[in-house]
Amino acid sequence: MPNWKEVLEEIQIAAQKGDKSPLDTVRRKYLKKIYENTGRNVIAYYSGWLHRGNAIDVIINDKDKSAFMLNIHKLDRAKGLDLILHTPGGDLAAAESIVDYLHAMFGKNIRAIIPQISMSAGTMFALSCRQIIMGKQSNLGPIDPQMGGVACQAVLDEFEQAKEDIRKNPQSAALWQTIISKYHPTFLGSCKNSIDWSEKLVEEWLKRNMCDGNGGLAKKILKEFSDHKINKSHARHISRNKCKEMGVSIIDMEADNHLQDLILTVHHSFMHTFSHTTVTKIVENHVDAAYIEKLPVAISQK
Repeated sequence: MPNWKEVLEEIQIAAQKGDKSPLDTVRRKYLKKIYENTGRNVIAYYSGWLHRGNAIDVIINDKDKSAFMLNIHKLDRAKGLDLILHTPGGDLAAAESIVDYLHAMFGKNIRAIIPQISMSAGTMFALSCRQIIMGKQSNLGPIDPQMGGVACQAVLDEFEQAKEDIRKNPQSAALWQTIISKYHPTFLGSCKNSIDWSEKLVEEWLKRNMCDGNGGLAKKILKEFSDHKINKSHARHISRNKCKEMGVSIIDMEADNHLQDLILTVHHSFMHTFSHTTVTKIVENHVDAAYIEKLPVAISQK
């Protein structure tokens, strides 16, 4: 199957032959080939955050529910779903709503495929699935929630440290006051609620699907992904081998060379789309249904 350069050449050849949408043509060609290989429905959820990270719609949000509704319409749901994920994560409420919808449509018969990286709420998507297909290059990430770009657990830990330091040395109160005063009212409570919410969701999804009948394993996996003290940073990239050590149900992408080639070719196709257009997000299936977000176009005023 084509590598990154060869995919670009295929796109260029299609354009030279008069194809007005060569990026779409090549991308959809290989999504269809994945379906032909597995016999399972395929939906690719791709964010362009690596190319334009400041764009508003690169994250998981409530618009994505409409995208999944569009993609699932008319699919034979008895064939299950392979969900290809490439995302930095996003809104927790939107993630909960989408996962519940996917479970309602496909039950437990959902596999996640991670060609490169699926972080935060994207990892939550993956952990809600029955199995996760990962390659040597694939990564998931911690699921501890963030508020204002700061890990909620780090905020709570810092507050506890402040209380302990002030108890031992009251003179340190002035220093801590400068730090703590930056927290707006209810901030600590919101951090605690976000942590409880995200952990409850993932534990429930694990018990419902991947860890069905094994609550102890679900709790172990949850702790490894949610504990800020273990992961140190929300940006940590968690490898396939580490996921296996945690007990996550992993399928090695390399176990099926043909499928691996198809997955990576699809990945290259999406990356070329983001590189050569103003697209910020694509949710697309194997029968050419697609929901595409682009950067807004400025309207000139005369």
